[in-house]
Amino acid sequence: MEERLQSAVLPAQTLPRPKILVVDDTPANLVAMRRLLSKIDAELVMVSSGNDALAACLDHEFALILLDVQMPDIDGFEVAGLLSGEARTADTPIIFVTAAFSDDVNRLRGYHFGAVDYIAKPINDVILQSKVRVFLDLYRGRQELQMLVAELDGRNRQLEIEITERRRAEQEVRHRATHDALTELPNRALFMDRVEQALQRADRQRSHVGLLYLDIDGFKPVNDKLGHHAGDVLLQQIAHRLRGAIRKSDTVARLGGDEFAVVMEDAVEGPQAAQQLGEKLLEVLAAPYALDLGLAVPVPVNIGSSIGVAIFPDDCRGATDRREALIRAADAAMYAAKQSGKNRVLLAS
Repeated sequence: MEERLQSAVLPAQTLPRPKILVVDDTPANLVAMRRLLSKIDAELVMVSSGNDALAACLDHEFALILLDVQMPDIDGFEVAGLLSGEARTADTPIIFVTAAFSDDVNRLRGYHFGAVDYIAKPINDVILQSKVRVFLDLYRGRQELQMLVAELDGRNRQLEIEITERRRAEQEVRHRATHDALTELPNRALFMDRVEQALQRADRQRSHVGLLYLDIDGFKPVNDKLGHHAGDVLLQQIAHRLRGAIRKSDTVARLGGDEFAVVMEDAVEGPQAAQQLGEKLLEVLAAPYALDLGLAVPVPVNIGSSIGVAIFPDDCRGATDRREALIRAADAAMYAAKQSGKNRVLLAS
């Protein structure tokens, strides 16, 4: 609480000293005004004509203008009218200091041109100082409020930045929890969730789901011969090729090591569609690789893949846990593909 109070008081301590513009074409009156206002905590700017008053308002921001009406070039009414028509000075309070307000007509005319008050000559020093202090207090209060609002806006902007950064960090944490750090593909946890969602949609839409399990043939020799960094680079290129070979509605995930899986939703033609996708992935993955390992030239690498395909609901009918049954079927088909010569696609059925 004390800290907030200190923060609220701080802007008042940094406010610039307010300025008062005094306009009178009689030098003796200017001298008298300076003497009367000498105890006021404000900077005085003294000018002797309407034109000089307008020029001063271009260079300064005034808390108050004490304006004589009777002047030879531009009278006080014209000066007040011009100032009230400018956005920068429209809200600057003007007190007319003149004997011309001795009748109501001139008073109304003065208010029409933007005067907020008037002081009749001869000037009563107590009345002058009292009214000036009132308007200076209003000005300081307005300035303090503006500074507090500006400070609050700054804090709000900082808070928005912190909230955005926190949301970004939370999103990054969620992403890391569900994606493989090396390939940025969905990891096993997200893969399992995507399979379950796909099966539920297939139930509602009476459609098929194809599940493809992939194991990379020839990955271990690359890892052993060229090192783990080369293996990582190869896995990243494999992930890139797999992402580009499937539809946006499908999911490719890295299950671990050199094993990948693809969830093929809405497989309209059932086993045939999944078989075709498997053949396509075989061709995509078999194309030569060039690994950038920081050497003079990229290192050429060739691999293959063994792919097992299972279809929902065909390959998990009657199972208590259909997701696990479908995964086991695809995994068994992939193992059979490796055992029967590798670099091929086998259907679980």
